[in-house]
Amino acid sequence: PGKPLIGLARGITDFSWVCYISELAVCKSAQGLGIGKGLLDEARRQLGPSVAISLISVPDAVGFYERIGMKRMPDAFWFARER
Repeated sequence: PGKPLIGLARGITDFSWVCYISELAVCKSAQGLGIGKGLLDEARRQLGPSVAISLISVPDAVGFYERIGMKRMPDAFWFARER
């Protein structure tokens, strides 16, 4: 019927200061094709240059975010999950 979903980006923003990307996912078979970068590029285009994008990366994806030009944030804080 429809086309299969191969990637998604989900975020929350105030459209003024920051957009927090809570999920960026690309199916295994489509990884390495530029889908994730394309999703973030489109988010940046829609948000405009005055809105920052932040996210928390799983350890295995850190290299991807660094390769596409995202910078690590030194001033981040965390309450760990208790379960």
